[in-house]
Amino acid sequence: MEEPSVLDYVKSKLAPWRGQKIVIPPAEPAPEDLAAPQEPLIAGLAERESALPAAAPFALPWSAAIPRVLAIPWRSFLALALGLLAQLSLEPSPNRTWKGGAILYLLGAGFVVLAWWRGEWQPSPIPESQARQQPLTLRIAPFFLGGVLSLLAFADLGGNLFTRRNLALWLLSLACFVWALWLPQKRELSLWQRLSAAFTGQQVSISPWTMLLLAVSLLILFFRVYQIQQTPPEMVSDHAEKLLDVWDVVNGQTSIFFPRNTGREALQMYLTAAIVLLFNSGYSFLSLKIGAVLAGLLTLPYIYLLGKEVGSRRIGLLALVFAGIAYWPNVISRVGLRFPLYPLFVAPALYYLLRGLRTSNRNDFILAGLALGIGLHGYTPIRILPFVILAAVGLYLLHRQPAENRRQAILGLFVLGIISLVVFLPLLRFALENPDLFGYRSFTRLGSVERPLPGPAGEIFISNLWRAVSMFAWNDGEIWVNSIPGRPALDVVSAAFFYLGTALLLARYLRQRHWVDLFLLLSVPLLMMPSILSLAFPAENPALNRMGGAIVPVFLIVGIAMDGLLSAISNRLGGWLGSAAAWGVMLLLLFGSARQNFDLVFRQYRQLFEQSSWNTLEMGGVVRDFADSVGSPDTAWVLAFPHWVDTRLVGMNAGYPLRDYAIWPENLANTLSEPRAKLFLVKPEDSAGLDALRQLYPQGALTTYTSAVESHDFLLYFVPPQSEP
Repeated sequence: MEEPSVLDYVKSKLAPWRGQKIVIPPAEPAPEDLAAPQEPLIAGLAERESALPAAAPFALPWSAAIPRVLAIPWRSFLALALGLLAQLSLEPSPNRTWKGGAILYLLGAGFVVLAWWRGEWQPSPIPESQARQQPLTLRIAPFFLGGVLSLLAFADLGGNLFTRRNLALWLLSLACFVWALWLPQKRELSLWQRLSAAFTGQQVSISPWTMLLLAVSLLILFFRVYQIQQTPPEMVSDHAEKLLDVWDVVNGQTSIFFPRNTGREALQMYLTAAIVLLFNSGYSFLSLKIGAVLAGLLTLPYIYLLGKEVGSRRIGLLALVFAGIAYWPNVISRVGLRFPLYPLFVAPALYYLLRGLRTSNRNDFILAGLALGIGLHGYTPIRILPFVILAAVGLYLLHRQPAENRRQAILGLFVLGIISLVVFLPLLRFALENPDLFGYRSFTRLGSVERPLPGPAGEIFISNLWRAVSMFAWNDGEIWVNSIPGRPALDVVSAAFFYLGTALLLARYLRQRHWVDLFLLLSVPLLMMPSILSLAFPAENPALNRMGGAIVPVFLIVGIAMDGLLSAISNRLGGWLGSAAAWGVMLLLLFGSARQNFDLVFRQYRQLFEQSSWNTLEMGGVVRDFADSVGSPDTAWVLAFPHWVDTRLVGMNAGYPLRDYAIWPENLANTLSEPRAKLFLVKPEDSAGLDALRQLYPQGALTTYTSAVESHDFLLYFVPPQSEP
């Protein structure tokens, strides 16, 4: 074979997926007669050295005498300082401008790349792939039985209704496919098993790392459940739709897809129905919140595991804690809608996928398929996840891999597809029967189903893409229900590490060509596509709820970047001093992040929500008090007025989930036949409605209810029973 040229070597480095890898062989060893020491000569030198007087201690140059404490990783600290200053300059203020922050971020990115190039800012390396061959066997009988059962289930899943029969056929078919494809393996003791063993007296030790994880978990639990009833305080119309669907489920309407309010997948409805029945929490905001907060919390262990998968357990810990206390994932969980179901299933699907590609383990692909299939029953934006999975496998195959690993990856993707398709089967049947309803919500945003595009599609897409990728540092959108409009989506610390980490991963990929680095970078905009593709309503982009899946790679990048900084500190300073300094910097950054996120969620977000939503909780309390005292739930009404309260929420907060308390002025005369005491809730600006009430009931008494929220007062018009004056 002809010897490769320098150009061939350069090409192999720039395009590693093409051709054969070219390795420069080591230099040939010296001839034995030259390399071997000459014993007589050595012996003579030793004798002469022993005869010499003892030499004085050698004095080091002055530069080597500098204490270790001064050997600080200045490039890393400078990059961090520039990143933090950049983000601080981009925080909301009257004279905010992006130019200064952009320049500082570019300088910070340059220094972080320089620090990495000089071996200073070095995050944990990506674990190496395990080249192993797994048998291409399956259990024939359960595989074909699963196929038959899935066909029977598909035929019986019509009419948008789960029944005992089609549910049994569907679950049995899934069990058969999993049994047919699953490979038996040994399992290690889980954290829960170790804790259980410790509490039952068995000899199982709990490491300091486990205790650290428990401490971090308590901190996260505080951020996620503190003031759960007060933050946010009020429901909006979407909550009314969900609670009506939950009522349907509890009362026997077991739908596959809920068509109310342009259509919704079913998972949250069944989860909330179970919470209502288990905790007796009623058809309330709290019931919705419990399920959503649980979904947000269950996402976090997989973010930790993903951190271990792409680097180390320290990356996992850092990603876990900063995602756990962050304002973005916290508010989309607290609002009680389906939003946290998106990251909940993105995290395990990506974890099992990446681990399956690294270890060539078929079982991981099965678990990834289960996560994807169940997730498709959760929140509509997760429909982008199959494309993200294809992108991951495509990037894996485009980079140099052993032939056996490639074969296992393709087989694993096939297994993942089978399992997820079986789990998706009920929705597939519904989608084929009702394609317009199934895709209505997506198509109204992507195309001109609801309204014409406000401009050329390409220009809107580029604009949406830029607004999405810059939202972490600049503007997270206009939707007050699940965000603080006009501010960055991340706190100062997390945003700085996200953008510095993006530069770090890009530099590492260009040097090392590991597909995981490129995938992490590309997965962020891919998982934000449900918001970016809002071409018909570009004002709805960015939307933190539709971008929720990006929480997973965003905080992985934050963890990777911070891990590199801590390595730079501990390695440069060395010993106990380096470890103490790294811990000190991490705790200082965590404190700054926690303090800002606490203020964002429990002060700014709560106050904004109170001002932006209507106080249906207070109105419901008034109606309930009236019904429990002098009146009845049937003799109270809310005088309807444009752009005021959702009167269904008044009934739900009063404890009457099926009652809509609205009455229009033209229907007020219908209440004259009611002899019992009456109560009307009136908007202060509704002078026409108030005049109509006074004409019908001149004996009525008007009072003002002073709300706890400024500018949310409302009027109470009380009409005594007809038998009283």
